Parts: sequence; C-alpha cells; structure tokens
Amino acid sequence: MFEIFDGPTGLIALAGFGGVALLGLALATLMKGERADPMQKFSQEAKANKNSSRSDKRSLRRGNGREIKALDNFSRFLEPENEKELSAARQKMIQAGYHGKHAVRDFAALQFILAVTGLALSVLVVFVIAPDKFESLYLMAFALVMPMLVGYFGPRRWIEKRVEARKDEILSGFPDALDMMLICVEAGQSLDQSIQRVAREITQAYPALGEEFSAVGEQVKAGRERSDVLKDLAKRCDISDITSFVTVMVQAQAYGTSITEALRVFAAEMRDKRIMRAEEKANLLPTKMTLGTMMFTVPPLLIILIAPSVVGIMADLGGNIVSGM
Repeated sequence: MFEIFDGPTGLIALAGFGGVALLGLALATLMKGERADPMQKFSQEAKANKNSSRSDKRSLRRGNGREIKALDNFSRFLEPENEKELSAARQKMIQAGYHGKHAVRDFAALQFILAVTGLALSVLVVFVIAPDKFESLYLMAFALVMPMLVGYFGPRRWIEKRVEARKDEILSGFPDALDMMLICVEAGQSLDQSIQRVAREITQAYPALGEEFSAVGEQVKAGRERSDVLKDLAKRCDISDITSFVTVMVQAQAYGTSITEALRVFAAEMRDKRIMRAEEKANLLPTKMTLGTMMFTVPPLLIILIAPSVVGIMADLGGNIVSGM
C-alpha cells in the first residue's frame, strides 16, 4: 500500500501534504475567534496598559494602530525580544530610509518568506525537474541550502548597501546644503526657516538629505526643542560631519554666539573636506589601475616582443633536426 510513496515523487507528495496541513493550521489560527466587542476591546487595552510591566515589555510591540493582522499573530517571532536589539534594528531600518512603525517586523517577514520560497524552489528543481543532474550528495545539499541562504541573507545585504548609499548621498550634498543655509541665514531667516527652505530646494538633487532636513523642520514646527531634534538627526544619519554640525549648532545656541559666523566657518571646512576626499580618490586611481594595466598591457607586449624570436628559434631547431636525420 505504501509503494506510491517510494522515490522522489513520493517525497514530493509527502512534502505537499505537509505544506497543505501547515497552511490549513495557519489559516485556522488566523481565523480563530469571533470579532470582539469594541467596548470590551477598549477595556482590555486599558487593563493591558496598566499591566504593561509584565506583558508589554516582553513582547516589545509598538502601538495599536493599523497593522497587518497576518503578521501581528506572529510578531513575537518576527521581532527581537531584547530592547537593545530592537532599537538597533530600527535604527538600521531608519538609516536605510524605512521609517515605518513595523519596518523591523516586515523585514523579518520578508527574510522568512524569501528563505522558504528559495527552499521550496530548490526542492522542486532537485527532486522533480532535474533529479538526474544532482547525483552527488554534496551537490544536492548545496543546491538545497544555497537558495535558502541567499533568500535569508540577501535582504540584509540590500539594507546594508542602501545604508551606505544614503550615507554617501548625504555626505556629498551636505556642503552644498550648508552654503544654501548660510545664504538663507544671512538673508535674515532663522535657522529653522533656513533648514526648511534648504530641504525644499535640495530634495531634487539629494533626496535623502532633503528628507532628513524636512524631518527636522517638521519636528521643530511640532514644538520639540531644536537641540533634541538636531541630536536625533545626528543619531539617524550616523555621519561624523553631521554630528560635528549638530555639536556646533547646539553650542552656538547654548553660549549665545553668532550662528551665522559658526555656519560660515563650518561650511568652509566642509568644502575643504570635500576637496580632500576628491583628491584622495584621485590619488587612489593609479593604484587601482595598476592591476588592469598589468593584466591587459604587459601580456600583449610580451607576445609582440618575444613571439618572433620564439618562432625563429623553433624554425632553426626544426631545420637542424631534419638535416641531422
């Protein structure tokens, strides 16, 4: 009776039955329970807020607004249980440009979905589509595990590359933003107004920097202290030049010195640093071109110089061998 489960087709059938069973269990879990009464739900949330020291600190779930309910039931598996790890993960997502409240949870869900999808596709290829090409056990294990690893670690690498790209964009546009800010301050605008104006003007050329300055302007308009907003800016960007700018502005405000003069000196310093970075890249260019020069120039040159001599020597040796015979 169990002969139908022999061979790879039987294994695929068993895996399919197992997947259907797991899917049915997940759907039953999501659809379990009736809709709660709004007043009862409100009272339960009020009680939960009073006892937040027990359950809320463990779950670390933020807010009760609109959520993806399919992920909400599995949020404790998709979010870090440690406050420090959750804060670091949120900081990384913010630096990548994802400011959503549930960005960490959605990113973890994306990693899980891509890993499972890669595993399913690899199983399909190895056992159904081309089973004859994976006779070696090591090759089969590699084909099964590699797509899953790529699906899991691929989004993480994407986030890291996006963070680096945003930092480079902010660093490239920051000297121009300082010059524009200095012009606005010298024209009579306040620092807050100049930041908002620069955010509008620089968004087309440097969207990441314009987004950060827009966030600063909106938070100041909402009533937050400028020093706290600027410190949050330095924390979000995690760039030494932005941190130095925030320190200069906070000290100028604390000690009552001229913001215009501080901006003028700092903007000149940022322009010099940009020139120095360009010169550093230009000085590294010959070193990077050395390997290409050695690979694509020296071998053809050696062939042109040595090939005629080699052909002549071979011809002479061949003639001497024939005459000797």
